[in-house]
Amino acid sequence: MPVRLTDEERAIAAGSDAAAMAMRILAEMGAMLGADRLIPVTSSHIDGGLYHGDSGVHFAERLVEGGARVAIPSTMNVGGLDLLKPETVKADPHRHEMALRLMKAYEAMGCWPTWTCSPYQAGHRPKFGEQVAWGESNAVAFCNSVLGARTNRYGDFLDICCAIAARAPDYGLHRAEQRRATILIDTSALSDALKASDVFFPVLGAWYGAEIGTAIGVIDGLPASVSEDQLKALGAAAASSGAVGLFHVAGVTPEAPTAAAALGGQPPERIIRLMPEMLRAARDRLSTVTGEAIDAVALGSPHFSLEEFEALEALIGGRRLRLPFYVCTGRHVVAELERRRRLTSLEQAGVTVVADTCVVVAPILPARAGVLMTNSGKFAHYTPANTGYEVVYGSLADCVSSAVTGRVSRDERLWS
Repeated sequence: MPVRLTDEERAIAAGSDAAAMAMRILAEMGAMLGADRLIPVTSSHIDGGLYHGDSGVHFAERLVEGGARVAIPSTMNVGGLDLLKPETVKADPHRHEMALRLMKAYEAMGCWPTWTCSPYQAGHRPKFGEQVAWGESNAVAFCNSVLGARTNRYGDFLDICCAIAARAPDYGLHRAEQRRATILIDTSALSDALKASDVFFPVLGAWYGAEIGTAIGVIDGLPASVSEDQLKALGAAAASSGAVGLFHVAGVTPEAPTAAAALGGQPPERIIRLMPEMLRAARDRLSTVTGEAIDAVALGSPHFSLEEFEALEALIGGRRLRLPFYVCTGRHVVAELERRRRLTSLEQAGVTVVADTCVVVAPILPARAGVLMTNSGKFAHYTPANTGYEVVYGSLADCVSSAVTGRVSRDERLWS
């Protein structure tokens, strides 16, 4: 069934410029997705600025040549280069040129050059109930779940079309009836100490995504003190291991003041009692090797926040890191670290701060394959395929301890 366009939308689509092309693409995609109309959206987060091949560059540059400009506030996800420290990315000349052209094309369309997968921590925070069009899986999960705005998982090219047209297809998570939880996850069998720890949330997310896929669940029994960074880690891992665009946490996220509210007052279709052994198995699956060998550490997927840097500095405690140690973050955080005169001390300890991109989408790690340790469920999921490195998952404290000693060191007490 074709999408019904308004008179204004039809007039735009009938043109010959980039705005017309964007509107026609949205109408065609909307029909494929089962939408019967387009709805206005008020902001976008664009995932298309990361270089995957020349075709993406040509598409973006064609939009620019056609006079395309975003009609709504639009932030940029990571690109293929660290524009603050270009030497960080070891790209061949062609890849470097095309990645830079792509990033410049999106800037030319009026996108904010935020270059971060955590735009919600860089000031881009749509309000509860606001209809938006966001790309990048962790950003989508956070936007829907933690902010309570409404977006589907918009992929490359479709996201910029939404931003140009200020429209999105009306389907899926834009609609209130599609946001109700149908699965209840009971965490009462897990210890309070584990549920309060940072190391828990990527593991919970990895289990959640793999277990329920595209379904929507409400997680019951987590402490009300859950932080934004912990929810960020949960959503990123869940969106990597499964096609999760929205999750609810009872008593924490805005559409779940209670589990019953998240379920829309209806009984759950399925109840899962999460047991310690299920979570330990999910934790173990995040590592692809065992043993003490380690060649590098990488943190910051999603991008590290200022609060996470404070925790990292406290754990380093003036010690020197013996292994390559990468922390990926947004330029908004780099600017604040510089303002507080903390960036130099991190670098002196052996930390390589990466901005605008990250180690699993750009050639940053040492070329020889090895073992990478991370506290990120998303890094753990993508590292082997994207970089050729094996991966070991651990807490932030584990990562620091391992980088200091030069061998894998993990505290197992919380998992016993």
